[in-house]
Amino acid sequence: MSHNPLLRKGTIKYLVTCLAENFCEKNPAGKEQEVPDCRSEIELFVNRLDSVESVLPYEYTAFDFCSIESEKRPSENLGQVLFGERIEPSPYKFEFKKKEECKHVCTKTYNTNKPEDKAKLDFLKKGMLLNYQHHWIVDNMPVTWCYDVEDGQKFCNPGFPIGCYVTEGGRPKDACVVNSEFNDKDTFYIFNHVDITIFYHVVENEAAGARLVAAKMEPKSYKHTKVDSPDCTGAPMDLSNKFTGELKIPYTYSIQFVEDKHIRWASRWDYILESMPHTNIQWFSIMNSLVIVLFLSGMVAMIMLRTLHKDIARYNQMDSVEDAQEEFGWKLVHGDVFRPPRKGMLLSVFLGSGTQIFIMTFVTLFFACLGFLSPANRGALMTCAVVLWVLLGTPAGYVAARFYKSFGGEKWKTNVLLTAFLCPGIVFADFFVMNLILWGEGSSAAMPFGTLVAILALWFCISVPLTFIGAYFGFKKSGIEHPVRTNQIPRQIPEQSFYTKPLPGIIMGGILPFGCIFIQLFFILNSIWSHQMYYMFGFLFLVFIILVITCSEATILLCYFHLCAEDYHWQWRSFLTSGFTAAYFLVYAIHYFFSKLQITGLASTILYFGYTMIMALIFFLFTGTIGFFACFWFVTKIYSVVKVD
Repeated sequence: MSHNPLLRKGTIKYLVTCLAENFCEKNPAGKEQEVPDCRSEIELFVNRLDSVESVLPYEYTAFDFCSIESEKRPSENLGQVLFGERIEPSPYKFEFKKKEECKHVCTKTYNTNKPEDKAKLDFLKKGMLLNYQHHWIVDNMPVTWCYDVEDGQKFCNPGFPIGCYVTEGGRPKDACVVNSEFNDKDTFYIFNHVDITIFYHVVENEAAGARLVAAKMEPKSYKHTKVDSPDCTGAPMDLSNKFTGELKIPYTYSIQFVEDKHIRWASRWDYILESMPHTNIQWFSIMNSLVIVLFLSGMVAMIMLRTLHKDIARYNQMDSVEDAQEEFGWKLVHGDVFRPPRKGMLLSVFLGSGTQIFIMTFVTLFFACLGFLSPANRGALMTCAVVLWVLLGTPAGYVAARFYKSFGGEKWKTNVLLTAFLCPGIVFADFFVMNLILWGEGSSAAMPFGTLVAILALWFCISVPLTFIGAYFGFKKSGIEHPVRTNQIPRQIPEQSFYTKPLPGIIMGGILPFGCIFIQLFFILNSIWSHQMYYMFGFLFLVFIILVITCSEATILLCYFHLCAEDYHWQWRSFLTSGFTAAYFLVYAIHYFFSKLQITGLASTILYFGYTMIMALIFFLFTGTIGFFACFWFVTKIYSVVKVD
């Protein structure tokens, strides 16, 4: 793990926005000790269950586990709702430093002759077959399951499985490999007991009180010889597919408290990252990307300092128009290089939406690097991104209006309406269809109707008016002044070689930017679809900067080559050249689906590709806008220093 404070878990100081809670023992009279803000009861909260074999998360109560209905569930922010997190109180409650052995929580009874009970039991078996994972929370910390893997290393998973399945051929699947007693064919084994260990340290400079710094557990399966008074002995709790009649599943737990003086409260999430030694891989990715950037920078510098310098000096030393007519290359198209592109309306709308996404991404990653959007602050990353996108309607409208006006457009009402509704509308329509599927499947990721209305209210009542305001100021200002005038008659473009034709150049342009990000992309997709915790925001911010530089330089290089071939249609080409990185992203996502994931089911497959299309569209607008602005700066710069007769 890197000791660089910026790159280590992506934060200067791993800030946790929630307040630290102090815990203390009860005195013999049963009352909490006289310590301010000190509690003796520790609450365990449960989150939604998910699986690497299914995109559909489900609420804790959907599987008929021990639950408590009398208490209110904690409030959830917008980001948590969008990610499908459903945090609920649980009947698992502990007293600080009080050890418990085989504590009974509840007993669930099923009768296979009753349709309702059989449906609940079948859904529970389905969850075990698809390896659905519990996610428990103690004092805002995930309760992790740590177990030994190859080479003596320890893997810590912020969740533990419902159970496991032994196939008809006797092959144990998933967690069934951890226990040799799981050997009955065509049988499910449920983890109905957990051994919980909570680590704490005593608060300094206080008479009493402690803070929790880690929470680990180990799932086990016991049939319990005495259901009403379990003793945590006996064979594993098996659920045979051939069983009929009444079945009782008792749920129990054991808990112990261990003092740890080495873990600081501010660094208490570090133990969750024990099994994620990705720092070396990340540094390799950064160095690989830097090599690409240095190569491109050298190429651009060579063009700017040598080729262009010589060309400009030679053109500026010409004494007659006849000399200029004998020349060829980028100078000859000076009268057409700022000619308005075809479909200028659509290009300006894309530029406005891309600017909105670019600023949103930059600010979000910047705050994430400072630790304000750490995993400890659940849902903060998505909430920040959505709020920023809503508030950045003004730059979107302004940029779209300015460029549309410079393209000679006059349908300003259509332009501002498309800027406000086209790209967001496509994303919302895709998201709404995915939400309908989630509703149909009863998943916890389905957005409630009230939240859907709130999203629409943010869009129509805040983002759209701000877009109109930006467009008003954009159209009010004069058009962008170009350094050279545009000829009335378009110049004929000569026959192009294969490498300077539009399609080959666009395809080549996206390779290098994608090469800078594909390693980081692997970890991001893992965090989204394999439910692994993402914390490397420092690396991500560096890759973001490298991506911006790479897109800019690759587009400038290809733009110069095309101008030298006397092809002045650079506007759309610059946007599509860097925007084609999204096509490689889409191909990689398809490869990731078939090679890395174990997703089964039609609904999960549709959801994966539906959400992937949203990400690809956002990435297309983001990278395309970077390429266009870089090329616009480059073209304006080189033609502003050329003397034109």
